[in-house]
Amino acid sequence: MITVAAAVARIVVQATPQEKKAIAAKARKLGMPISELMRRGATAYKSVQADAELAALADAAKAAAHRAGAAIDDALAFIDASNKRIAALEARAARSRRKAA
Repeated sequence: MITVAAAVARIVVQATPQEKKAIAAKARKLGMPISELMRRGATAYKSVQADAELAALADAAKAAAHRAGAAIDDALAFIDASNKRIAALEARAARSRRKAA
């Protein structure tokens, strides 16, 4: 048995006569008042558009993370190459100092 909480506020929903008839028939078939059917329907509603927007945001975030990871890898490779060039220059300068001495 369905228990109905005491109403605390009224919400007016506009519907065509055909929509009202279909809603009333569905409520009767389910054995519940129209207000309960409407509350459950409104509570259960999930927007397909919102899901699509969230999926697009998730895809964009994933792509941004991939680009950021690639940029970090490129920066680390550049730093490593730079450190090797500096080490080679320092080694060459040290050899030149030893020959001069």
